Amino acid sequence: MHLLRRGSGEAILFIHGMPTSNQLWSGIIDKMCGKHACFAVDLPGLGKTPHEPYAPDYLDRLAKRIDRLRVENNVTRWHVVGHDAGSAVAVSYVYSFPQNVGCLALLSPALFPDLKPYYLLECLRKPLIGECLAPLINPIFWNIAMPRAVKNDETDCCLPDHFSESFSGLEGAWRFMRVLRWGNPSKVLAHVPGILPQITVPTLIFQGLRDPAIPQSFARRAQSLMPDCELIHVDCGHFIPMNRPGFTASRLLHFFNQRSGHHAISGILPTT
Repeated sequence: MHLLRRGSGEAILFIHGMPTSNQLWSGIIDKMCGKHACFAVDLPGLGKTPHEPYAPDYLDRLAKRIDRLRVENNVTRWHVVGHDAGSAVAVSYVYSFPQNVGCLALLSPALFPDLKPYYLLECLRKPLIGECLAPLINPIFWNIAMPRAVKNDETDCCLPDHFSESFSGLEGAWRFMRVLRWGNPSKVLAHVPGILPQITVPTLIFQGLRDPAIPQSFARRAQSLMPDCELIHVDCGHFIPMNRPGFTASRLLHFFNQRSGHHAISGILPTT
């Protein structure tokens, strides 16, 4: 798994969602790497991490691979931040390795099995139909749908080339289609509501007030299920890390400093 590393100090792991990359966190990392060792992973099939076929134990395998990254980078314990589907990865990791986590933050949390995938991409998940339509839908998604979703009224926010650079052309369209076939949310996320009450680390949830992808009820449901959880509503859409990087970074810094307590959060990493 490709891992971006910047800064030094207490360690933070950032996990992006679908279909972005570690560049989702660039604005936030710019503001936090002066005080923290910031790690941002590329999930399988996205960014610079090779694709791997989906399997029923997908989230569990990701959790184990992420903890190997922690060991390889000499991190004793880190805070974990997830966006969109990356929130489900983050929750699975914290559930499996609670002793290695200080605090948890979830942005636009896609955590529940009644999640509805974006309608434009749903047909790509179907065999044969997806193969035929991928060359048509792929450029529409990346050139029209995603720029509109990322755009924010109050900030100059553009779609990073890093998100789509491996999905250009005919082969790239089919590669994107394969990434989207990561599994049915009703099955992949079926266990998540049951483990949320067992996540005891301090948790902060960010939910966009104008998010068309994740229902606001998801954030409220997650907060009600998690024992130590705070909820912040943000006046923006789905891509909170890109639309409100300054606000998000400041709230994360405050939360981590306030709630870390006596736990030692460390990452051995030179400032870059």
